[in-house]
Amino acid sequence: MISTVKDLAAEALFVSCLQPSERPSRETVEDAITTMILRYGSDGCAAGVALEFGDHPDVAVQRMTWARSELTEVLVPRVSVLH
Repeated sequence: MISTVKDLAAEALFVSCLQPSERPSRETVEDAITTMILRYGSDGCAAGVALEFGDHPDVAVQRMTWARSELTEVLVPRVSVLH
């Protein structure tokens, strides 16, 4: 199940308007993922990824690599520090 959630999040980030050059914050990435899932659903996100891989495979590989690397931080549970 976790890989399915991670795959969906990567697809949602991939189809978002965020760009690697923006160096988005964790919160911005989370918001973009949520927005894309609510807007397009899992099937719509997957379709957007498939379209880009079909039309622009060289660019799509780079974008998916970026999306997956962004998820490394986002999917790590937040830890509260108690003082």
